[in-house]
Amino acid sequence: MSKHPLIQKFTAAGQGQVFAFFDELDSAAQAQLLAEAGEIDLAEVAGLTRTLLGGAAAGVDLTDLAPALYERLPENGGDAAAWAAARAAGEAALRAGSVAAFTVAGGQGTRLGYDGPKGTFPVTPVKRKPLFQVFAEKIRAAGRRYGRPLHWFIMTSHANHAATEEFFHAHGHFGLEPARVHFFRQGRMPAVDFNGRILLESKGSIALSPDGHGGSLRALARSGALDLMAREGIDTLSYFQVDNPLVRCVDPAFIGWHKLQGSEMSSKMVPKAHAGEKVGHFCVQRGKTVVVEYSDLPAAMQQEKDDTGRLRYLAGSIAIHLLDREFIRRMASADEGTQRLAFHRADKKIPTVDAAGRPVKPDQPNGVKFELFVFDALPFARNPVVIETARADDFSPVKNAAGADSPQTCRDDQCRQFARWLKAQGAAVSTDASGLPDAGLEVSPLFGYDEQTFAEAWAKLPLKPAVADGLYLE
Repeated sequence: MSKHPLIQKFTAAGQGQVFAFFDELDSAAQAQLLAEAGEIDLAEVAGLTRTLLGGAAAGVDLTDLAPALYERLPENGGDAAAWAAARAAGEAALRAGSVAAFTVAGGQGTRLGYDGPKGTFPVTPVKRKPLFQVFAEKIRAAGRRYGRPLHWFIMTSHANHAATEEFFHAHGHFGLEPARVHFFRQGRMPAVDFNGRILLESKGSIALSPDGHGGSLRALARSGALDLMAREGIDTLSYFQVDNPLVRCVDPAFIGWHKLQGSEMSSKMVPKAHAGEKVGHFCVQRGKTVVVEYSDLPAAMQQEKDDTGRLRYLAGSIAIHLLDREFIRRMASADEGTQRLAFHRADKKIPTVDAAGRPVKPDQPNGVKFELFVFDALPFARNPVVIETARADDFSPVKNAAGADSPQTCRDDQCRQFARWLKAQGAAVSTDASGLPDAGLEVSPLFGYDEQTFAEAWAKLPLKPAVADGLYLE
């Protein structure tokens, strides 16, 4: 087996240590190790070693940086007529069937103390529906409203792919047509030591990890999803992450802004809650829209105020985007000289084995993982658009077991949204000063998935239900 062409290729590239224990493995383990090695682009690893590991790491370029412009909501001074036109254009695109949904869902529920894919985590305040069901119902409702069922692309990871597919199968795909729900795995990258040598996790496995949310663009191309979109007449993909049940994953106004401006990539922003909020910042740099991570923007810049006393760097990124199909294809291209995303370096403590094959669990960073960020595509996009959205309507992620961005804060935010919708229709809802209702409320997206569709459905009810003791509407 030492003459296996893949082993020879790794040896010639100075990465022969990957197969140091190959002869000790049984045939199944050997096949697995060869399969993992087959995922690795050795030329790419060598290039990253030169650019990200060689010499001093380059800092983030902050020269010529300024806050990005964005389309304000009408209630914050935006053009109401322009927003109405955008909504109409987005609705036309949905009726034409040119939009699909895309969920980045590779994560596990580990930080939530939950054993399983994060998308299977129960999140709603009354029925405890899982995240996947919330999105499925929003997608179903939009397809029903516009007369064109939507395709839904879901990027899993190697760790949760089988469990995710089984979950959808066990729940009948939540009423969606199985042929319109498409699962594919995220790509992986090998971890390397500080000299660029690929690390083993064990004698028979490489230390591989997901290639970051920006890897979703490569995965869409490699999986055949972009070709499927082309066959189905889909030219726009609505990107959102699996941990945010409040997201309007099919937002006609957002789609309309994207279409009317001829944008290849559009994004939503929320005004930052405070200067130090840990979100990326939409900025403009030498005529290009960019996102600068909170960890890369100096605190002094984050605290700058404009003439009105508001934060200058106010526009926070919440990982909600629209991307054109052929723009994704261009960014995912492996052709030499094409524009593509750059990898980022992350120094990590990586479990590995020593030269004798003994397990090593480091207490200090001992290697590097490489990640791609999807927002790094923005500078390459033609006519990028950033629109404002209300945090209460679009953003309440579930990231932590307790405290901020936890299941409890997310359930509370959902209840506040439902109470606000009910109050706007004249229903008697008792709430505290923050808008949190006294009793549990939940509105299925199949009844109403935003304030407008809720109002329309509520108006059709012959008898309006009481809400004092809680309410579930579907």
